[in-house]
This record gives sequence, structure tokens and C-alpha cells, in this order.
Amino acid sequence: MEKQVEKKGMPLLGELFPAMKVQTTQGMLNLPEHYKGKWFVLFSHPADFTPVCTTEFVAFQQRYEQFRALNCELIGLSVDQVFAHLKWEEWIKDNMNIQIEFPIIADTGSVAEKLGIIHPGKGTNTVRAVFVVDPTGALRTMLYYPQELGRNMDEILRIVEALQISDANKVAMPANWPNNEMIEDSVIIPPATDTKLVSARLEAAKNGEYKCYDWWLCYKKL
Repeated sequence: MEKQVEKKGMPLLGELFPAMKVQTTQGMLNLPEHYKGKWFVLFSHPADFTPVCTTEFVAFQQRYEQFRALNCELIGLSVDQVFAHLKWEEWIKDNMNIQIEFPIIADTGSVAEKLGIIHPGKGTNTVRAVFVVDPTGALRTMLYYPQELGRNMDEILRIVEALQISDANKVAMPANWPNNEMIEDSVIIPPATDTKLVSARLEAAKNGEYKCYDWWLCYKKL
């Protein structure tokens, strides 16, 4: 019987998030099973007690209720021991008056290796990666940032909300949604794929079902 080789490196969009048991500041968790039925955002940071990472954790916590309103949880990660995470949380609480409520994975390096997020040339530091996972455990979005650039949490919120709307309505989202320069907060109808659908699309546009720049670029308000 051929031995199955464990896949390593960056997971691909659409794949199931790799199954793993992780030590966190809130105990042992099994991912992605722990968040089954919910969206979750796993984000890695280079190290505890670093300036940019501290601003990011404060920003994530300040938007935590907005993520929860989207049925989405947060979970952080870095190659630090759990006591370092706890001490850093304590520092943020004492100095910023912000209580970090979401768990942080204390990684030995095995989780970061499985996800392909060890920063090249930076020892064991993890990159600023973001993994957006849907309620089925499928990986839907990945973002990677250099150490010098802090993340925009409002963009991550936008991604979660946009994916949920896209899934529910079978539509695509334009650039800068919901403030697109061409169609504002409208959503895009998937392009027609045959001549029959082209005719139906144009007829529907005439009837006011939605608007079109052309048969391949139609949009509507939700």
C-alpha cells in the first residue's frame, strides 16, 4: 500500500483548511472543526511585543463585534510560547485598556510550516498572513503582507461580508465595493456563457430587472 505523503506549504483557495490541533490562549482547539458552521479569520503576526503587531491586535479587537455580527470568529498566531501571548495580552490591557477576547495560537513552528507562512530570511518569524475560512472549512481568501506594513482590518471585514453576499446571491462584487466608481453599491451578474443567455440577459435589462453596460457587464441592486 502506497504511503500517503502529508502535503506541506501554502494551501490553495477552495481547499479545506488543513486539519490541526493547536495550543491557544483559550486552550486546545481543533481546526477547522472548532469553527464548524461559522466563518473564521486566522491571522499570523511576526512576534509578540512588537509595535506594528500591537496596533493590529488592538484594531482587530476593536472590530471583533463587527466580525461576530457576520458569524465570523478571529484567531491569531505566531511562533511564540503561550505565556508570551498571555503576557502581551496583559500589557495591551494595562496600557491600552483593550481586552483581547479572541484566542491566539502558540505555535512551535509546525502550524506555520503547514500553512507556508514562515518569513524567508527572518528566522522563525511568521509573515502577516490572513486566511478567511467559510463555515464548511474551505479556504476562501489569503492575504500576505510584509513585516513593515500593518493590515487594514476594514478590508478584511469587507472581504467576509462580500463573500457572504456573493454566496447567498450568486453574484460578484465590483472593485471597491460597496463604493464602486461605476456601479456604486450594486453587484455584478455573472457573465452570459452562451447566445441564448445573452439574449435573455438583454431582454431582462430592457424589462428593468437589472442594468447593463453590455451583455457581459450587467449589474443590479440587492
